Amino acid sequence: MPTYDYVCDACGHKFEEFQYIKEEPLRKCPECKKMKLRRLIGAGAAIVFKGSGFYQTDYRSESYKKGESGAKSVSSDSTSSGSDTKSDTKSGASEKASADTKS
Repeated sequence: MPTYDYVCDACGHKFEEFQYIKEEPLRKCPECKKMKLRRLIGAGAAIVFKGSGFYQTDYRSESYKKGESGAKSVSSDSTSSGSDTKSDTKSGASEKASADTKS
């Protein structure tokens, strides 16, 4: 269900209303009770962050980030050393094959 913005042309009162898409727009102003209410055209569906901000606890701690980056560097080191072993094995096998063909 979307949130619609409304403004009263009589008293200037602005507010938001949470309504179904198929509901008819409101016509009566809740402040002055006149039938001068108008639904404003919005920017469309988007995430709207309202309020004073976010809390520090909403994000990962520095110790977690350091541990995570340390784990990534260890895994990348093991991956690169594993690829060296594979390339050595391949070159060793090709050297054996060439030695067998020469004899």
